[in-house]
Amino acid sequence: MKGYRLTFIRHGYTQGNLDGKYIGVTDLPLAADGADAIYSAAERAGYPSYQKVYISPTKRCLQTAYILAPSCPMVEIAQLREMDFGKFEGKRPEELKDDPDYKKFLNAGPDDAPHGGETSRQLLVRCYEALTIMIGDMMEEGLTNCACITHGGIIMNMMSCFGLPKRNPIEYSCGFGEGFETIITASLWQRSGVFEILGRFPQPDESQEPDESQEPDESQADKHGGRGC
Repeated sequence: MKGYRLTFIRHGYTQGNLDGKYIGVTDLPLAADGADAIYSAAERAGYPSYQKVYISPTKRCLQTAYILAPSCPMVEIAQLREMDFGKFEGKRPEELKDDPDYKKFLNAGPDDAPHGGETSRQLLVRCYEALTIMIGDMMEEGLTNCACITHGGIIMNMMSCFGLPKRNPIEYSCGFGEGFETIITASLWQRSGVFEILGRFPQPDESQEPDESQEPDESQADKHGGRGC
């Protein structure tokens, strides 16, 4: 049975990530050292060649794509953008801790949204729409090895809601320039709307200790964008 391999990769980090801000739809470019980190990761891990790359239409994702796959055909998909945090965009949790709307947001249900923002249910609908576009294109064009460069919250929702094995979204969090390899079969996707998760990407080098000093703290968009199914 024919399988379609789709690798999900998170963009490199921005200054907003370093500052711990909500930057869901805020269109920031990669930080200078964030771009350097992606170049280093590409050299170290040897990212494979892809037949096509699907991208969130944000500067940080586009820059990451051009570093990792400069000669590959690219398609921007609007539904791959990160969650819209509304009035919380560009702010740190410390700035919001006394805001009653923020306290409600931290315990929000799937249909509750920050003022001017998006609900987690709306985010999940977009995730499904993006998957349908990518998988349909791969099957129609006969592409068997593609990549998707998007955001942490999007990856967590896609993996936890549509991937097998089923796990809590936070278990599918990933570092910058990292993600998950998946395999899609027509019968499984068309019958159940799910795909198989092969593992983390790139494969961790167990012979080396991780250099945590070079990795910025997880952004708030990652922590809250993963609320989903």
